[in-house]
Amino acid sequence: MDAKPTAPRKRRQKAERPNPVDVHVGTRVRLRRTLLGMSQERLGDAIGLTFQQVQKYERGANRIGASRLFDLSRVLEVPISFFFDDFGNARELASFAGLPAGEDSRYDPDPMMKRETLELVRAYYRIGDPQIRRRLFDLTKAIAQACEKR
Repeated sequence: MDAKPTAPRKRRQKAERPNPVDVHVGTRVRLRRTLLGMSQERLGDAIGLTFQQVQKYERGANRIGASRLFDLSRVLEVPISFFFDDFGNARELASFAGLPAGEDSRYDPDPMMKRETLELVRAYYRIGDPQIRRRLFDLTKAIAQACEKR
């Protein structure tokens, strides 16, 4: 039996920062999970992981493989493309790369990704009366416009 000498396998070096795609996909997982009112533990149970692993996925610290992404799309009831939506605009790519996207390029995180926003939207849609919901909507817009004028 001839044994060929094998060179040691090269492992991927741990990057200082997570890959921007992994961060974006993880953010989308967290967004959808939160919109559904699902805990990390419940999501983990549904796909056979611990909540710590779900946390790592959501931060982009660990990559999500194709089969796991498929499982996530099934449990979170979204198409796989959902996890890649909104990725690729110039400002986002520049901010991930640490590059300026223009003179006014201070990166502002998307307010739609904040827990406060998600909780507000969920509470808004729990208001059963459409007239009351519309009044609240109009009131919120009026307050925002008044704040802009200051």
